[in-house]
Amino acid sequence: MQIICSIIQLFTIRLLEVFLAFCIFSPAKQKLNQQFMHEKGTYVRIEVADPTPLGLTGLAMVTLVAASQKLGFTEGLSILIPWAIFLGGFAQLMAAVYDFKHNNLFGSTAFAAYGLFWISMAASWMIKMGVFGKTLADGFDVRQLGVIFLGYLFFSLFMTVAAFKTNKALIAIMVLIDVLFLGLMLDSFKMGEYWHAIAAWSELAISLIGFYAAGANMLNKSYGRTILPLGSAIWK
Repeated sequence: MQIICSIIQLFTIRLLEVFLAFCIFSPAKQKLNQQFMHEKGTYVRIEVADPTPLGLTGLAMVTLVAASQKLGFTEGLSILIPWAIFLGGFAQLMAAVYDFKHNNLFGSTAFAAYGLFWISMAASWMIKMGVFGKTLADGFDVRQLGVIFLGYLFFSLFMTVAAFKTNKALIAIMVLIDVLFLGLMLDSFKMGEYWHAIAAWSELAISLIGFYAAGANMLNKSYGRTILPLGSAIWK
């Protein structure tokens, strides 16, 4: 068992190294090439596709699996961890990188922050399960997670206000994320079992709206017209 855990850790670290090399060094190399071409009198515009469907799909998938566990439809964290790392984490981080290239401040910030959140949650669950040793597992304090959820609640409230300039689907997702972090925080501080249920149902709603928004973005961009409406912004 210990050998398998070590192999998983090494594989995850190596995959993260490859991902960071792709996201950081490849854009830097492209920038140098563009600068060189510009100095020689030519300029090449490198376009990338809209990463929103990918990021929303990653969010929808991981919240669906996490909600099923919170609601008691499934049990344990063993299957949830890889989905949190790859779909909740890497998929949203990839979307964030390309949203930065699109100069999309809201999308890049949201996908990066929540992608790193899910990777951190997966690591926290692994610590709790004893994957990294008994010493770390014995020192696990769920109240520290409550403080983290409080911090993400502050961040999400600001992001919710920023979402008012996007569309109603994203506004609904952000409001539900606020409710989710409020429920997770109060549940971590043992403020009542009903907060766990509130967090679980809000997470399921995030997943369902996330799938709809991902599909709407994909179809609307693919066909060049509105197939599935997302709703207009509240603030222009």
